[in-house]
Amino acid sequence: MGRRPTIIDVARLAGVSKSTAARALSDSPDVNDATREKVRKAAIASGYERNHLAVGMRSGRSGLFGLVIPDITNPFWAEVARGAQDIVGENGASLLVFSSDWDHDREASHLRALRQARVEGAIVNPVSDNAEDFGRFGVPFSLIGSSAERFPDTPSIGSDIRQAVRLGLDHLVARGHAAPALILGPKSRLARARFLRSVHEHCLERDIDPAVLLVEDGDYTFEGGHAAMQRLMARQRNGHLTVFCANDLMALGAMLAVREAGRECPRDVSILGFDGVPAGAFSWPGLTTIEKPARELGRRAAQALFDEIAGRPQDGRTYLPCRLIERGSLADLTVHTPLRVAGAGRS
Repeated sequence: MGRRPTIIDVARLAGVSKSTAARALSDSPDVNDATREKVRKAAIASGYERNHLAVGMRSGRSGLFGLVIPDITNPFWAEVARGAQDIVGENGASLLVFSSDWDHDREASHLRALRQARVEGAIVNPVSDNAEDFGRFGVPFSLIGSSAERFPDTPSIGSDIRQAVRLGLDHLVARGHAAPALILGPKSRLARARFLRSVHEHCLERDIDPAVLLVEDGDYTFEGGHAAMQRLMARQRNGHLTVFCANDLMALGAMLAVREAGRECPRDVSILGFDGVPAGAFSWPGLTTIEKPARELGRRAAQALFDEIAGRPQDGRTYLPCRLIERGSLADLTVHTPLRVAGAGRS
């Protein structure tokens, strides 16, 4: 393997001094445009790559930013990362992405790694409930997702969960579904509490006792939705079953469980998702879902971070609206069957 090119190689190829080459690659105003272009071409020709860590130690700027998301395998969070990367790239910087896997210790380890990499700032979907964990981080940061509500003094961006849940429930009512069964996330997640609270509010407005709702816990994964759907079908064996899932991965897992049980969606079971991941368009039937603006969430969180660094901090929390994507996973019960409640028929 050949020797890695250095700034000396670039300077020699460009016919300038080492210090001039370094200033040119740092966009110093002391270097004229012709020399800067000559050095840039020499760097490309030699295969030279700058050591961002070393540059950051000298200049106080690394050109690196961090993103810590809870599940990098979930397409929703991949879209969030893409949005954040767009803004970071537009500002001439690079983004380091970590997945906490909903684990507090892993999140803390990632934050330490980002600090050691001398990132200029970070975007985090927090697992930790402790504001001191982020205070010790020592760099500017913005927060994203429902969990960020635990930190009211920090700029944060999230989906309007209340608006989204009500949008989904209103659509179910319009199609003859009075009160769906629910597949939710773990009890420890703030997003679950907000989702469930919004469902309860909607039920009470329609004189439906929330206690009649069938509820199963998932874990925001395909496998978790599959297992939760099996439990729901065991609890309600008669009548049409309507299920509102707290994310699309669980909804897609639920659809598989329905097929494996010899039942059909939407003839026997109607399923409504939540997130709007692209895979929902390719399932059979297509998954009707509430789409959260994943990429825009990432973009807005990154912009909030740059505004914070520039001394233009955003106040409080910003909520972005969601939209309904209608496909084929919901039956129209106003046409085929009378209005019914998902919990009806239980022994």
